[in-house]
Amino acid sequence: MTFAEFERSLKTKAPARGLAPALAALWWAKRGDWDTAHTIVMNEDGRDAAWVHAYLHRVEGDAGNAAYWYRQAKKPVASGALDPEWRAIATALLGDDA
Repeated sequence: MTFAEFERSLKTKAPARGLAPALAALWWAKRGDWDTAHTIVMNEDGRDAAWVHAYLHRVEGDAGNAAYWYRQAKKPVASGALDPEWRAIATALLGDDA
């Protein structure tokens, strides 16, 4: 799936079948369903889920918790605008240079 396809899928009622959990969580986050997104990443291990988990805590405004999850993801703590970070995470996880 390309980033453009992922972005277009935000108009559907649910994320595409077979989407990796971290991407599904990003999908729900962009749709404004923080709780569903958070539940997904809480139940996953690995750096991708930790990266999305960090992003979600930034959305929530919990910088300390976000910093913990950035460390788990082995990523620098983000401090810029949220939308560009969402896009950067999605393109990285999709392997798309959008």
